[in-house]
Amino acid sequence: MSDNWVYQDEHLLVMNKPAGLLTTPGRFEKKCLWNWAKAIAPSAQVVHRLDLDTSGLVMFGCSPQGVSGLNRLFRDRGVDKVYDAVSFGSIGPDRGRIRLPLGPDRLQRPKQKIDWRPGKPAEPTLRDGHPGATQVRLVLKPISGVRHQLRIHLASIGLPILGCDLYAPRPVRLASPRLLLHARGLSLPHPVTAVPLTLDAGPVF
Repeated sequence: MSDNWVYQDEHLLVMNKPAGLLTTPGRFEKKCLWNWAKAIAPSAQVVHRLDLDTSGLVMFGCSPQGVSGLNRLFRDRGVDKVYDAVSFGSIGPDRGRIRLPLGPDRLQRPKQKIDWRPGKPAEPTLRDGHPGATQVRLVLKPISGVRHQLRIHLASIGLPILGCDLYAPRPVRLASPRLLLHARGLSLPHPVTAVPLTLDAGPVF
């Protein structure tokens, strides 16, 4: 648990979530990152989440000012997020943007789907990597926080993430024992003091 600690002050706690651990308690599974956070800071409150299979940085508010400040920053897109991923496929040498609206796939929950109407607009995702390989390492910079955005956006342009059990074809899903998606970096003004914070969980694959 202590190995997952990244940053803490009276208003904020940041932890590095392992893949396979829930952010908050599930219906049956109660082991979660939030309980780990409360063991370090009993006042910790959830302000954002990562999927079960995604690893990386998760922030908790630890004071009323910290919680409200973080909620405001996420609402106003004041938090810059950086993800590492490994996808199957190849890309050109350019950076790309993906603009595809997403909505829930009501016939295949918990999946999302490309949904032009009445889908929720998903802001562009920047992608970058080394061209020409069949497995490409990507740096992803999502602007919005739509559920499964990175997974489905990459799959929709022929770059499914290795280990993805929802949107990748079976050979790509079985190519890794875990989803190769990691929330590596967060940059934001401190939710109370406005001092710039840059947090990095480092690479994991």
